[in-house]
Amino acid sequence: MKKASIALFLIGFFGASMSWAQGVTLPNVQLGFKTTQNPQEVVNVIKILLTMTVLTLAPAILILMTSFTRIVIVLSFLRHALGTQSLPPNQLIVGLSLFLTLFVMSPFLQEININALQPYLAGKMSQDTAIDNSLSPLRRFMFAQTRAADLSLFIKLSGSAQPKTRADLSTVVLIPAFIISELKTAFQIGFIIYLPFLVIDMVVASVLMAMGMMMLPPVIVSLPFKIMLFVLVDGWGLLVGSLVRSFG
Repeated sequence: MKKASIALFLIGFFGASMSWAQGVTLPNVQLGFKTTQNPQEVVNVIKILLTMTVLTLAPAILILMTSFTRIVIVLSFLRHALGTQSLPPNQLIVGLSLFLTLFVMSPFLQEININALQPYLAGKMSQDTAIDNSLSPLRRFMFAQTRAADLSLFIKLSGSAQPKTRADLSTVVLIPAFIISELKTAFQIGFIIYLPFLVIDMVVASVLMAMGMMMLPPVIVSLPFKIMLFVLVDGWGLLVGSLVRSFG
């Protein structure tokens, strides 16, 4: 009886689903190529292909031209310093880094929206001008976070002449210099994060050796103390606040 009831239920469910689907009108989508004598259509197709290419590069743009790199590396350093293995998980670290990046970059994104995206969508600005206006806030952000030594290094590596102003410096040279500077800053912050937890590990290891407990791993004993210290000093608030202010 139970099997018959389940079978009748499944038949009724799929029958209702099919009857509902028959009343739904789906849009007609066609993909393909056709010959054309209109050069403008060819140009539009090329623009679509270029736009799709840019969208595939969007993750790289997010990582390499914003505050994402520094934030995700510092949070990863924190997890290793605590010794909590996979806690917080990678998904949570990346998600938190993403939203902190949006928070830090929100003034620049608003400027891009006002000065580039909206005029371009309204047909008041050409594509080249919109791209230049979009890069301007990002370049200003990257210049503020990039060390002069890193800029000089990549200017020499590129073999180009020393630019007189920042506007003369190519974005292709600025991006790797910015990345190197962000890596340096992130590792410096990570070193500072490691210090208090390293002291706790050393104290616990010394106490265990003095008590003759050689076989007990110090990490197991020090982990609760490190978590307690991090919670008592409001570690998440201090770390996130310091990270956001470091881009000031």
